[in-house]
Amino acid sequence: MADSGVHGLPALLGADDPEIYSIHRPRGASPFLLLADHAGQHIPRALAGLGLPQAELDRHIGWDIGIAGVTRALSGLLDAWAIEQTYSRLLIDCNRPLASPTLIPEVSDRTHIPGNTGLSAAQRQQRVDAIHGPYHARIGAELDARHGQGRPTLMVMMHSFTPLMDGVQRPWHVGVLYHRDTRLAHALLQALGDEGDLVVGDNQPYSVSSTSDYAVPVHGEGRGLVHVELEIRQDLIADEAGQLAWAQRLARVLQRLQGLPW
Repeated sequence: MADSGVHGLPALLGADDPEIYSIHRPRGASPFLLLADHAGQHIPRALAGLGLPQAELDRHIGWDIGIAGVTRALSGLLDAWAIEQTYSRLLIDCNRPLASPTLIPEVSDRTHIPGNTGLSAAQRQQRVDAIHGPYHARIGAELDARHGQGRPTLMVMMHSFTPLMDGVQRPWHVGVLYHRDTRLAHALLQALGDEGDLVVGDNQPYSVSSTSDYAVPVHGEGRGLVHVELEIRQDLIADEAGQLAWAQRLARVLQRLQGLPW
């Protein structure tokens, strides 16, 4: 994928850089629609890893570890349309409003990001135009199409979280996150709690707001769609076996919920 130079800058994406997103089950019949904003960790070749060693990009600061595998497997099990964002959240965080101070972080979990320091307004806008804008435009186009077809949509935002943050262990196996619309969140909290072997976070380890998040307020609440944000602890989905096990669990739970009178 290549983009032409804009803002008086060289092109951000070169011919050997990957597409900014991938779509799974493009004709999926399920009412569920899956978003994985932090699935990838790619940095455009032109930015030389943002000045970071690969080991830093491999940490939780670079992407949501394990969530790509869970999302792909869950998409297949549900026959659900899903989108994975390819580029690292350190390049630009696609689950942040454009005004968020963490849209392009200069520091993440105590790691300084050299390639994000001292960016000009044009450099920041280039990342918005190349990554954030097209990614969310594709989601919006899919939601418009489903609305035009009269298809129901239950949207699940797929994320993962590090088990240790700022020296504090996080006990939850999974977190159910929501803002104003609690329809699917409260049903899912109950269903996951009923599993009997999970510590389930209620708006933990994070909570959602219109100033800190993008997908829930814009695609979910902004369109009046039934939705929920999920966070799975990364040590549980660090390998293929864990990813498949969680996809199977979520498929079973979500399929029980999809017929509720939303």
